[in-house]
Order: sequence, then C-alpha cells, then structure tokens
Amino acid sequence: MKSVLQYEGKRVIVTGAASGMGAATAEILVELGAEVHAIDIKKPEVTGLASFSQVDLRDPNQIEDAVAKIGKIVNGLFNCAGLPNTFPELDVMLVNFCGLRAVTEAVVPSMVEGSAIACIASSAGIGWMQNIGVLFELLATPDFAGAKAWCEAHPKELQNAYGFSKEAINAYTAQRSFTLAAHGIRINCVNPGPTDTPMMPEFEKAVGKKYMDDFPVPLGRHAVAEEQAWPMVFLNSPRASFVTGLQLDADGGFKGGMFTGQIDPAVLMPEGFE
Repeated sequence: MKSVLQYEGKRVIVTGAASGMGAATAEILVELGAEVHAIDIKKPEVTGLASFSQVDLRDPNQIEDAVAKIGKIVNGLFNCAGLPNTFPELDVMLVNFCGLRAVTEAVVPSMVEGSAIACIASSAGIGWMQNIGVLFELLATPDFAGAKAWCEAHPKELQNAYGFSKEAINAYTAQRSFTLAAHGIRINCVNPGPTDTPMMPEFEKAVGKKYMDDFPVPLGRHAVAEEQAWPMVFLNSPRASFVTGLQLDADGGFKGGMFTGQIDPAVLMPEGFE
C-alpha cells in the first residue's frame, strides 16, 4: 500500500536541507519516495538526494540558476533555510524573507495544479497582523533587488530582523495564497516554537540562554526537528488539499496560552530589543 501522503515519485525542493528542520524534512521526503532536490549553502549529509545545488540565498542569480537546473515539474517546495539574529540584520532579511520569496517565485512557473509550498516562519512572527501596513510595503516590492533596497531604507524595522523576517513570511503566505489559488497551487507556513536544532545555540547567543530556557511552552519541552518537519510534509501533501494561506502554530501551545491571557505577551521581547 502506498503512503497516504502520496509523495512517491513527486519532485520536491528543500532549501536549508543541510541541517535542522530542513535536513529532517529532506530525510522524511526521501523515505516517502520523493525525488528530493536540495538547496543550501553547504552540502547536506542526507542520503538519497536527487541533486544538490550550493546556493547563497543572498544572491538572486544563484537562486535562479539553481531552480533552472532543477527544471520542471516541481510538485512541492519546502522553504526551510534561515538565519538567526546573530547574523547582520540585512543578511537575516535577505535569507529569511527576500531569498525565500525569490526561490518561491522562481519555482512557481514550474509547478502544476495540485502543487504546494510550505515555509518555516516562527512563533517570533505570530504578531504579523499588527504590522500589516509596513509589511505590505515590503511585499509590494517587485523583486529581490526591490526588497533589498526597502530593507536598506528601513533600519528601524530591522532592529529585530529575525522577528520581522518571520512576520514577513506569515504575511507573504497569506497574501500569496489568494493569487496562487487560481492556479491550483497552495502555500502555507509553520510557526515553530523553541526547537532543538543546531541553530538553538545561536538563538541563545542572540537573546540569552536564560530567555530560551524560560520561554513558556505549555507542553513543557522544546520540539525536535522532526516535529516541525512532519507538519510541513503534511501541508504539502494531497491530504491537505483544501488548506492554503494557513499559519500553523507548531509551538507546543504557546499561542493558545498567549491569546487567552494565560501567557504574558511581553515574553516575546527579550531584554535589549525594542
């Protein structure tokens, strides 16, 4: 019996496949029988990949070349690449949002009806609707160069570039879902809570180990990479064929606690951030 997720023979792209959630996603997809094409700045150790393209997501030319090399048809795109706040603010925005959007827009012409896109955002971006005005300014930029210029002109918004980049992913998911729906293509994103991946020490450097240790998770523990990968694998499968524009909170119950007043929203703002 075939897997109910029906990835056998499907052509998929995973960015950030060298580590963390991206590596977990790629491994799951290979096991499910997909033809997995990896994009990352370093080579993944995942076995069974159909191809690997070394790409710096801060370079739109590298993105275009990699997507062209992978070619048609693409049934699923998994945007898992990202940088933490320990990197320069502009680099964080270029990889986490500008590069993610450039990959997505480059892949869409190779997608057929029934294809789907899943992006990793973050619980740091769940307040995106409060910033919808400024986010729509960023989304209105026509391409990578335009988005980069916008970021360079808005240093205030980039003071917490990681959180802002994840808000942008949530907003982009909502906005783009409407236009892609006319072509039978779905797009959703996942908002992970604290997850034990190789990036966790970088988060601890950025905001402090105590902040990360004390960050409220009602389930009482951090997630592991596979617990964020599986929701994305589900969202891009035919089993979620009527789900699009969704921001799925894989946060161990954090958003539920915060939105019902049981968690103080002030915990989202580490000391030193404005």
